[in-house]
Amino acid sequence: MPRLSIWFIRSALTYLVLGFTLGALLLFNKGFPFYPFLWGLLPSHVEFVLFGWTVQLVMGMAFWILPRFSKSPFRGNEKLAWGTFILINVGIWLHVLGTIGSGSQWLVLTGRVAEALGIVVFAVYLWPRIKGVGAP
Repeated sequence: MPRLSIWFIRSALTYLVLGFTLGALLLFNKGFPFYPFLWGLLPSHVEFVLFGWTVQLVMGMAFWILPRFSKSPFRGNEKLAWGTFILINVGIWLHVLGTIGSGSQWLVLTGRVAEALGIVVFAVYLWPRIKGVGAP
C-alpha cells in the first residue's frame, strides 16, 4: 500500500474516533443534560465524521486502488495528492476552530474553501488514471 494511502486511512480512522467520541458526548448530554453548551460541538462532530472520516477514507482507497496505465510503479505527480491531504486536514481544523473557538465565520469559510480546493486538486490528479472500457 502506498504511503499516502496509509496516511489518508490512518487519519480517517483518527477522525472516526474523534467524531464518535463527540457523538457519544452529545448523545449522553441529550439523555442526561449536564453541560448545555456541549451542543456547540455538533458542527465539529459532523465535520469529523463527514470530511475527516468518510472523504479521507475514500481518497485513500482511490489513491491506492485506481489503476495505473504505465509500467512505472509511480502514480504520477504525487505532490498534488499530498497537497490534497494537507488541504483537507487544514480545512477540517479551520472549520472546527471557526465553529468552537472564536466563532469566526471567516475561519469556517476558509476551511470550506480549503476542503473544496483539496477535492478539486485530487480530481485533477486522478483524472488521467480514469479510462473507459477499451480505451487506449
